[in-house]
Amino acid sequence: MALSTIFSALDLRDGFYQILMRESDIPLTAVSTPSSMLWEWLVMPQGLKNAPATFNRCVTHLLRSVRDFALREPEEVYLRG
Repeated sequence: MALSTIFSALDLRDGFYQILMRESDIPLTAVSTPSSMLWEWLVMPQGLKNAPATFNRCVTHLLRSVRDFALREPEEVYLRG
């Protein structure tokens, strides 16, 4: 990074909500509210057991073409050039 002249930072806050749930898994996310309403997540919520690994896999796949220029943090990506 020391020899780079251009830097860019990407904030991946709420990135989990950008990943669609597999249609067959949507019923597994059902939540019943006190008012007897049933909610199902259409996007990946935080708190699922494998959500961090799934999110990491998706981001790694998306950044594969710039991996030599990217420094990853859990919710941020720094690019240099």
